[in-house]
Parts: sequence; C-alpha cells; structure tokens
Amino acid sequence: MSYSPRAAIAAAYFAQGCVFLSLTTRLPKFEDHWNISQLGLTLLMLMIVLLAGGGSLLAEKVAPRRGSAVVLRAGLLGMVVALLVSGNAPGTPVLIAGLAIYGLVLGMVDATTNMQAVSLEHQVRRTVLPSFHGAWTAGGIAGTLITLALPHASIAALSSGMALLPLLVAFARFLPGSGSAPSPEAAEGIPWRPILVVGAACVIFYTVDTASTTWGSVYFDDTLQAPSGLVALATLPYLVASLGARIAGDRLTDSLGATRLLRGGAVIAIVGLLIVVCAPNWPVGVLGFLVLGGGIAVVAPLSYSAAATLARAGGTLDPELTIARTDAVIARFNQFNYVGALVGSVLTGAIGTGSLRIGYAVPILLVIALVPLAAAFGKQRLAAAA
Repeated sequence: MSYSPRAAIAAAYFAQGCVFLSLTTRLPKFEDHWNISQLGLTLLMLMIVLLAGGGSLLAEKVAPRRGSAVVLRAGLLGMVVALLVSGNAPGTPVLIAGLAIYGLVLGMVDATTNMQAVSLEHQVRRTVLPSFHGAWTAGGIAGTLITLALPHASIAALSSGMALLPLLVAFARFLPGSGSAPSPEAAEGIPWRPILVVGAACVIFYTVDTASTTWGSVYFDDTLQAPSGLVALATLPYLVASLGARIAGDRLTDSLGATRLLRGGAVIAIVGLLIVVCAPNWPVGVLGFLVLGGGIAVVAPLSYSAAATLARAGGTLDPELTIARTDAVIARFNQFNYVGALVGSVLTGAIGTGSLRIGYAVPILLVIALVPLAAAFGKQRLAAAA
C-alpha cells in the first residue's frame, strides 16, 4: 500500500474536523451577527444533523457503485460551496441555505472517509482507525486555534479562507473503492444484530462529542463567564486530549484489547463529565473537558473498525464485493453518528436552555452504559458474532 492514499485519507479527516470545529466554535458569533437565539441555534443544528443523515444515506447508495473516492470528492467540493454561501450570507435565509448544503455534504464526507479508512485498515491488517480519527481531531484543533487567534475576524473572511482546505484535499489520491454494488445475497449475510450493539457505543460517543464541540463554547460564554476571547477553550482541551488518546489508540488497542481500553476510557470520561457539570469557573471547566476528551476519544474509531469486521463476516465473497458490502455497511453505520449528534447537539441544547449544566448532566448516564457494551468489542465476541 503506497503512502499517498493513506496521506489523502488523513487529509480528508483533517479537513472535515477543521471545518466543523471552525464552525461550532464560532456559534457565539452566529448568535450576535444574525441575532439568533440559543433555541434558533438548536434548530439549525437539528437541520444540519438531519441533512447529514441524508447525506450518509446518499453515500450508501452511490459509493458502492461509483467508488467511495468519487463521493468523497463531491462532498469536499460541496463543502467549499457551503462555506462560501453561509459565510457570506447577507441574511438568515441564505445562511440557512448554506448550512443546509453543509449538512448534506457533512454526511457524505463522514461516511466516505470512514469507508476509505476501514478499507485501508483491512489491507494493512492492523489497527489504524484511531490515528485516522486523530487526524480529524488535529483538524479540529487547528479550526479551534484559528478561532482563538482571530477573535475579531469577520465570519465571511474566516469561512472564505477555510474553503481553501477542502478544495485542495478534494484533488488528493484516495483509494478507488469497489465500483460495484453488493449482491442481495451478500447483503442478507450481514450480521446486523451485533452491529447494532456496537452502534449503541457509537451513539454514546457522538452524544458526548457533539455536546462538547457544539455547546462547549456557549457553556463557557453563558454559564462559566469565560472572557469572550477564550470561549473556544472549552473545545481546545477536549480536542488536545482526544488527539493524544487517538494517536496512542492504535498501539493501545493492539496491546490491551478494545474491551479493556473502552472500559477504562468510560470511567475516565465519567469523571470528566462530572467535573464539567460541577465546575465553579472556566479554568475548572477546562480541566473537565481535558479529562473527558482523553477518556472518550477511542470509542468512535473502534466502533467503525468493529462494524467493518462484522461486515466482512464469512470471508467467502469476491474481494470487490466485500469492499462494496463493507462500504454499504459503513454508510449505514454512520447513521449512529447522527443519532448521537442529534442527542448531543439538540437535546443538550434544549434541556440546557435554562442552564447548560443540566444539559451536560444527561450524557453521564449514557457513558455508564459503555462499561457493559465494551464486551462486544472483544475479538472473540466479534468472531463469534460473525
């Protein structure tokens, strides 16, 4: 396997994370610039999440036939359009249109980057998903730092400049994918029940992750009374800790096993959420998000890896059809991402309308469930389910 496709996949993750976090860390600016209430922001996030689910379904239909690289490039180019439209919107209707485009292409890019990553992981036959998701986190850190470094830059300037990143990545060299749809017989052999169990863990992760990255800056601004130029510090420590955990995640998974790694991470994440909820001021909030990121970060990449392993169950299919079937499963599995995002962004914002402390208390109960769910990620359990 040549280095170029691996670098291209990592670059796509990086671009996705950078654009997403540059958007969410600027939500307080959206409130002020377009005079949008917190409820209005919640509804906008709901729209983005729902349309992202539609984009993922579109990827599920198109990628197995045309190749995931084609859909990924289309999504990245669509992201350029979304940034230019929303960032330069003269009013709320155009802003909504731009964010709607972004929601659709968000789902396309989410699904196809994971298709690319699980395909490469299968080829190299070792754990690589955590480090790829680490590239997403690195992009998120970059997007957050841009917001911190340019607190007085206009939304139009930041969005237009950010559009250059997905534009450049769209022309990178990706894995071609299968270009053929899986047969009905192949689809019938997919073990959906164990995939749903793994998907539950994915939902929990994205609930916590989206609550952190979407509402963290608002929580610091409205509840913890952080200085206006430092509200993005809610997201930055979370992302830095997530990056460290994901960089180490490949080796830790191979040495400790996914089950032990997930259980230990769940305990750490619970502690982090408790600190966030009880934080008396923004410096303690920074500590809470730092602990939370280190504990929860590896759940998503290990979930996608487990789903891909289950999708390839049996091993009797033609290699091209195996890739196509795996692409279809990953696109469907990506819907768990948006269920979690729906809970994390919309429910957290809605419940926390009076106080986001209450909104951040909701994910604690969900993270506790990761402790028993971690057993489903063991190699023996995956093999038995397949």
